[in-house]
Amino acid sequence: MSKYKCIIFDCDGVLVDSEPTSIQVLVDIANAYGANIDLDYGMKHFKGSFFVACKQMIADLTQRELPDDLEAIYRVRSFEAFEKKMEAVDGVRDVIGNLNLPFCVASSGPESKIKLNLGLAGLLPFFKGKIFSCYALKKWKPDPAVFLWAAKTMGFKPEECLVVEDSLSGVRAAKAGGFDVFGYTAHDPENELQTLATKTFSKMDDLLALINNEMA
Repeated sequence: MSKYKCIIFDCDGVLVDSEPTSIQVLVDIANAYGANIDLDYGMKHFKGSFFVACKQMIADLTQRELPDDLEAIYRVRSFEAFEKKMEAVDGVRDVIGNLNLPFCVASSGPESKIKLNLGLAGLLPFFKGKIFSCYALKKWKPDPAVFLWAAKTMGFKPEECLVVEDSLSGVRAAKAGGFDVFGYTAHDPENELQTLATKTFSKMDDLLALINNEMA
């Protein structure tokens, strides 16, 4: 039996394969203001960040003042892109279906985005009433607040929970909150998570075995 009593999943890149799509929209917006960057740059610098931080990075790159409604523009464009193509991360449906522990999702994105993407990927029924958004707290990863909120609401202490993350900011947030964190490295070509996460894995099919191997 696993020593963990609850699993807290990140959303983008862990449950749904949304990051290349959302980051490409950010890259396109940045390039419209003269950033001259590509998706690889975006995946390295924007992945796991909340919009305000991404906007500041774009402003720093372009040395231009960006419009106040840029997030609204980004949300419209990204939601349109998600509706054209959104899939669950390969293997995660089997993980959730066979997980004999309570679980939830804690994400830096707004709740509307979390629900949209989980719904498009066919995962929303698994997470009804178990969605935690940084926007509700106005505190974003690497601040651990969203994970602490999720754990408390689910009825567990941080040391009883496992966080599953795919970004540096998410892993740092989990560690700062006193959680064990498994880093999903399918989109981590430079192995940045390996030295920070409790464990890392590259195939979602391996997650259940890793959880079950953590004996109390």
